[in-house]
Amino acid sequence: MHNAGVSQSPSAARPAAPGTPGAPATLGVIMLDTRFPRVLGDIGNPQSFDFPVRYEVVKQATVSRVVRPHAPQASLREPFLRAARRLADAGVCAITTSCGFLSPYQKALQQAVAVPVLASSLCRIPALQASLPPGRRVGVITIHAERLSRHHLRMAGADPATPWVGTQAGTELTRVVLEDLPRLDTRAAEADVLEAAASLLEKAPDVGAILLECANMAPYAPALQKHVGLPVHDILSFARELHREARRRPTHAGRAVYRARRPRL
Repeated sequence: MHNAGVSQSPSAARPAAPGTPGAPATLGVIMLDTRFPRVLGDIGNPQSFDFPVRYEVVKQATVSRVVRPHAPQASLREPFLRAARRLADAGVCAITTSCGFLSPYQKALQQAVAVPVLASSLCRIPALQASLPPGRRVGVITIHAERLSRHHLRMAGADPATPWVGTQAGTELTRVVLEDLPRLDTRAAEADVLEAAASLLEKAPDVGAILLECANMAPYAPALQKHVGLPVHDILSFARELHREARRRPTHAGRAVYRARRPRL
């Protein structure tokens, strides 16, 4: 588990503190309170990035309290907002999270800080859908199909009719994540994601791009894209885009200048 508020960088040298003149732009990541492995390619592994990342763990934000139908447990809202404010105060250039089920917090998190926020990969569905040709739509693979709901999609600004399937029928990934187990068989986890993709395309053959709701699926995105021959998007690629866009914004006192826009829900 990452220590809350500790900046972690793939560089061996100690980077300058976020927000100080000359410091590299740092991405802030709000983390669930978990112990399952964060393999290379997972947003919770700092080696997945070629720029500094600062993690903030929300204590007691366990998988069982967040990965729920409709929304995370109500008592977690304020701790997530405080985590976002701590990251913003530390000088990060943008903020994202480690769980796609946090889309209901997108609006509140963005209103709480003055840097760009992406609470969930689901929040990118509208832009992806707009980029697809007529007759094609985005399909979602989630950690558990029965726990994802139309409400999560609506709060992300996405069409609630967006098709989705889960990996719960597999043998490894969903079990390890939902039970918060300390060991993960990455080959079996990849197989679970590939099997879920086959189910998605059978269910919705008009899918033109796949979005991975679960941040823990990102390590398997390259294999999935090769397997299905379709674009595959995940929170890691979105986080890199968010960081790249935030770096281009004008800065003041070492912090990005950003006016929050309320998403149309």
